[in-house]
Amino acid sequence: LGSKARECMPNIWQCFINRPEGVKRGIDFDRKLYVARRFFEQSNEDTYVVSLSSRTIVYKGMFLVGDLRRFFLDLQDEDYESAIALVHSRFSTNTFPSWQKAHPNRMMVHNGEINTIRGNADKMLAREETMAVNPEGSDSARLDNTLEFLVMSGMDLPLAVMITIPEPWDNNHAMPQKERDFYQYYATMMEPWDGPASILFSDGDVMGAVLDRNGLRPSRYYITDDDNLILSSEVGALPVPTEKIIKKERLHPGKMLLVDTVQGRLIDDEEIKMRYASRQPYGEWLDANLTRLKYLKVPNAKVEEHPREEKHRLQKAFGYTYEDVMTTILPMAQNGAEPIAAMGSDKPLAVLSKQPQPLFDYFKQSFAQVTNPPIDAIREEIVTSTTIYIGKDGNILEEKPDNCKVIKVVNPILTSTGLLKLKKMKLSGFKVAVIPMLYYKNTKLSKAIRRLFIEADKACADGANILILSDRGVDENRLAIPSLLAVSALHQHLVATKKRTALSIVLESGEPREVHHFATLLAYGASAINPYLALETIHELIHDDLLDKDYYAAVEDYNDAVLHGIVKIASKMGISTLQSYQGSKIFEAIGLGKELIDEYFTGTVSRIGGITLEDIEQNNDRLHTAAFDPLGLRVKSDLPSRGGHKSRSGKEEHLYNPQTIHALQTATRFNNYDRYKEYSKMLTEEMDPVSMRGLLDFNYAQTPVPLDEVESVDSIVRRF
Repeated sequence: LGSKARECMPNIWQCFINRPEGVKRGIDFDRKLYVARRFFEQSNEDTYVVSLSSRTIVYKGMFLVGDLRRFFLDLQDEDYESAIALVHSRFSTNTFPSWQKAHPNRMMVHNGEINTIRGNADKMLAREETMAVNPEGSDSARLDNTLEFLVMSGMDLPLAVMITIPEPWDNNHAMPQKERDFYQYYATMMEPWDGPASILFSDGDVMGAVLDRNGLRPSRYYITDDDNLILSSEVGALPVPTEKIIKKERLHPGKMLLVDTVQGRLIDDEEIKMRYASRQPYGEWLDANLTRLKYLKVPNAKVEEHPREEKHRLQKAFGYTYEDVMTTILPMAQNGAEPIAAMGSDKPLAVLSKQPQPLFDYFKQSFAQVTNPPIDAIREEIVTSTTIYIGKDGNILEEKPDNCKVIKVVNPILTSTGLLKLKKMKLSGFKVAVIPMLYYKNTKLSKAIRRLFIEADKACADGANILILSDRGVDENRLAIPSLLAVSALHQHLVATKKRTALSIVLESGEPREVHHFATLLAYGASAINPYLALETIHELIHDDLLDKDYYAAVEDYNDAVLHGIVKIASKMGISTLQSYQGSKIFEAIGLGKELIDEYFTGTVSRIGGITLEDIEQNNDRLHTAAFDPLGLRVKSDLPSRGGHKSRSGKEEHLYNPQTIHALQTATRFNNYDRYKEYSKMLTEEMDPVSMRGLLDFNYAQTPVPLDEVESVDSIVRRF
């Protein structure tokens, strides 16, 4: 062992447990052992049970594969035989190395990353399986916990793998209808555990392997003439004479390979999936219970739209700017795509800006880490899915028709008519409650959020399974809780109180208008969003002849632009389905205080401190006062131009402005080093900080090292 592994090496003990009389061998005995282990783990936090099964045994630790048999002497015994052996060696990439987190896990080994793990784990915790998933475990460990729980609850292991890592079925019209119905049924209850993954699994009787829906991890296998199957991430992992190989193949995206050692045969993907797809009349259950939003009847009611002057007040209260309308909403409604902009941003981080900033801007998109390739969401559309399900999640452990009584929404960005359908629908099994996100001026924001929790709990107790959070009704006396704060806070509250899977959160808000806004709302728990003020703004642009287009076509194009933008953001993390992206919290906060993160954005990465709930409250008051004068005086209806996209005098600070650009141009044009030093000084000394780097400075020594003792440039450069 290496020195680091020896320093943290735990005491390792092995125990033997007799099978009680009357308990059958195999899964029945393993269930008893599983319950005993869980009780033990809950009562002893300092002990990790590597495995406790009558059919499998796990050997693992912080060492290389070659050291495994030298450390565990069992593996040197010639009498030690097994029909199945899963071996996994990996470096710790996204977790800190430890004996406990080493592979393999109890039921599977995993090469890759589950990028949606935060959302998957939250939903498992909310499904009452607190005892099943270790929130401190790695992504692999938590998937292993989930598979183990499903199997011990009566589900076959191959079936558990199929529903957690389904193949892309939504846009695959060549798939048999029975299989599509099977996947559709389970999709209403379990979101895919998405990300690049090659997973091998075994319960001691069967051994299988599956690839993620994109096939972003390699897995190749040989079958030999002496009935051995060898699968590895690379060809040549074991020396096999060529004449003994009777088949060479690879795993395909979303496909499963299964070996049943009890029956002694290889089961192909088509057979195993058709076996499970034929067990129940899933198609009939879906026809009777699954409702599609687009087929709901439009109610005999009118969509509320604000008068022009009130609309302008609301735009100011929600922080709209001239740039938001003319450079974001207008092009998206006109072209059906996000406007093209520079990749870099030289304006201040939200926490450093002197201008009012929406809470959305304190969150930055995460990108795929390690070797996760981003997905080409345009050319690989067959593997992407934008479908979201609204309503109560069914019981995944029991196959019954009522499990799929949900509403299927293909685009979670709802039109005002689509939201009206939800509000007014009268369908058996659904109850909608509208919860206001408003609070009176001078009321503490923390109190308003607690009130939101109380209203949600009441609605849930009354049987509501769809909560519509609405900020309609903002006026001179009432403000709206920032939509991202309201959604995330309520989502965390419902997870903590085990109610999250009993209902869905739909947002009706005037605040979101950019793709990033919608992406954060979905990632923090919203199932669908109706941006009513952005849609009313489109109507006004058409009325003012700034947009020459039919209103309904413009709204459809705007919603499609938002949807494709969200899919693009998800694909940067290797996520293919919005159902997995929803609630996944795949953002990093920059400039939010620890208390705020812990209370309302639990689990979000935040490496520095920042603003508090009181600061958000003050920013909200500032915007509201600009829209509704406290003295009742008339306010200008023109939207402010804060210079977010283009430099404007006296507005938002920019790192590169006319002065700095001119200095750089003249320095390079005339090869003038003094002019370049002026440019450098402008960036570092004369301007207010724009980025985190601008807040850093050198920690100079009190007694500097003499220059003649410093190594020369010529000498230093050789080591780079």
